Amino acid sequence: MADIADTVLLHRASKRDAVPARASPTALESVSIDAWRGLAGRAIEPNGYYLPDWELAVNATARDRTGALALTALRDAQLIGLLPVVPMWQALKIPLPALVSADPYGTLCTPLLDREEAETAALDLMQEARAAGAHALIVRAAALDGPAMRAFREELRRDGLRPVLLESHLRASLDATRDADELLGEALGAKKLKELRRQRNRLADHGEVRFEVARTPQQIAAAVETFRVLEASGWKAQRGTALAQDEGDAAFIRRASVALAAHGQCEIISLFAGHTPVASGVVLRHRDRAFFFKLGVDERFAKFSPGVQLTLELTRYLCADPAIRFADSTAAPDHPMINPIWRGRLAIGDVLIPLHRHSVVVPLIRIALAMRRVIREPARRAVRSLRQRRESRQEKSA
Repeated sequence: MADIADTVLLHRASKRDAVPARASPTALESVSIDAWRGLAGRAIEPNGYYLPDWELAVNATARDRTGALALTALRDAQLIGLLPVVPMWQALKIPLPALVSADPYGTLCTPLLDREEAETAALDLMQEARAAGAHALIVRAAALDGPAMRAFREELRRDGLRPVLLESHLRASLDATRDADELLGEALGAKKLKELRRQRNRLADHGEVRFEVARTPQQIAAAVETFRVLEASGWKAQRGTALAQDEGDAAFIRRASVALAAHGQCEIISLFAGHTPVASGVVLRHRDRAFFFKLGVDERFAKFSPGVQLTLELTRYLCADPAIRFADSTAAPDHPMINPIWRGRLAIGDVLIPLHRHSVVVPLIRIALAMRRVIREPARRAVRSLRQRRESRQEKSA
């Protein structure tokens, strides 16, 4: 055991002491998909949005999300770490030497690290970023308290460095080990649940209300078209963010959902009134976690709260599944629909990882990021406020 520990320490020391040779990270699509799937199966922390079938589909056609590179960590020819990245200029239009986690269309960029080699993998990923000439690695939308980011913090501590938290927020999550009815009763209360039952009964006037789950690739291929139509029928289309509004986005969700379904990693949930779909959503699965990607509703049925009704069914479905212990809403902070239903909270943030002890560039990166936030934040707050008011009005009118 001592020999193994000594070998690991020597490996880490040699990584830190090595003089980086400038080299570009590999193109994301050149990573072996089998090795990537193997790593995903051993990951210390699940991330459905960095599963290979999802991220490769995003990188192939999704609007403004192509051209990603891959930071990789290898040990004895086995992939033990992976983080898709893009240059800081491509991600943020800031011309400084840093790499930024690639946008996987979902709001989670936690790196994939082998659970048996997490700290070594974190060190190797940082070293590969250094070798590419980066002075910092910026991981956006990371799970702050999870074991993956702890591995990075520990390796930085050994090197006399500390990560910098750039932004953080809490978002809704679900403890799926609990009884669903008990959880919903605590979250919504008897009065609200009674009102939702009344709305469901009124929805049933349009036909039997059914909750369906598409799982197989064939089922998913059909269900994803229904989802796209519903998502594009409401305010997301008005905002220009519906997947159906861009050919590349449409191609991505078709390819990703069907490919993941072949491995049991994607489901499309739908709520019907008779033969009419009134709400639909995409759910990714990775290990013991579920990730609620997007939701589309038929606005003609808004007064029956179809999005809420579907989320209630999803809550019961996940809590009844022994394979799922936790669900991430991947929603915006203070989301008016899901926050009152899923009362768990997950800390998410953007983290700057410095790669050199005395870099004069890292302070410049921090200043540039701060200035960018100062310039953009008022507009972002205004857009977020308008969006939340619109969603709240829709839910209240429902």
